[in-house]
Amino acid sequence: MTKKYQTVGIGNAIVDVISQDDDNFLEMMGIEKGIMQLVERERAEVLYGAMKERVQTPGGSVANTLAGLGELGLSTAFIGRVHDDALGRFYADRMNSGGTDFVNPPVAGGDLPTSRSMVFVSPDGERSMNTYLGISAELGPEDVSEEVTSQAEILFLEGYLFDKPKGKAAFEAAAKSCQATGGKAGVALSDPFCVDRHRDDFRQLARDLDFVLGNEQEWCGLYETDDLEVALGHAALDCGLIACTRSGAEVIIIQENQRAIVPVNRIVPVDATGAGDQFAAGFLYGIATGQSLEVAGKMGCVAAAEVIRHVGPRPNEDVKALFRKAELIG
Repeated sequence: MTKKYQTVGIGNAIVDVISQDDDNFLEMMGIEKGIMQLVERERAEVLYGAMKERVQTPGGSVANTLAGLGELGLSTAFIGRVHDDALGRFYADRMNSGGTDFVNPPVAGGDLPTSRSMVFVSPDGERSMNTYLGISAELGPEDVSEEVTSQAEILFLEGYLFDKPKGKAAFEAAAKSCQATGGKAGVALSDPFCVDRHRDDFRQLARDLDFVLGNEQEWCGLYETDDLEVALGHAALDCGLIACTRSGAEVIIIQENQRAIVPVNRIVPVDATGAGDQFAAGFLYGIATGQSLEVAGKMGCVAAAEVIRHVGPRPNEDVKALFRKAELIG
């Protein structure tokens, strides 16, 4: 059966507000460098007011991945929740105009505004994210359209959803619907703190889902070891397809008895925001189009390298043209 969507994602719909600031500014504002922190509404307003020369773009980890996949020509849809306010309408319009169906209309009424993340990029390219979840944290099973998820060849899920019971229920409903109609469902581990919060759930997901993507810290945290090979050994027993990125070192991909080691060309990032999201886009594009593990991994690395060369979490260049230049496609 031909499905309507090659990839459907479910995750937090967050407007990224990005500015470039030095380490002194981060220290002055009490911003912890290089990680994602959840903040309350009052703190979000203070940080937003302190930002200089803001760049505003639709964000959220899985939404960024879908944007990359849409740019590569795949049919995509995103399940998320925004408020019917200026930021929410901006978000929905930009997703739709970018080629990804934003399937849930902005929600009218209620007190929670559209989610936003203040992203401070330091001169070394590190991004420090301060996220106010707002209405996206209220995503629940009622937001999951089986008509959409059953039409997904690949469903990509965001680990951050497990921070709320409603999000977890939405996640599980979407995965069940996709897999019941022959689709493949997978998850991004999201960040080491997310793994720590939901270790047991994520281990179960590795057994239940078809693929899991994460970085070295996340995989080691999942299996509570400092030895990456030990962690990946456990992961390979649990899940049919895993990928591990390693901050500029070789990417490791394992599927059953196959193992691919993909080299990475190290570059100094302008902004590391979205590197993992766009690796996922390139990698899933390769999987969706039937490429080998090695080629899919190389596609992920090319897409990640493009996005860290500029400010913002989504591609600026024609990534498919970069694939051709790298002789990954004809």
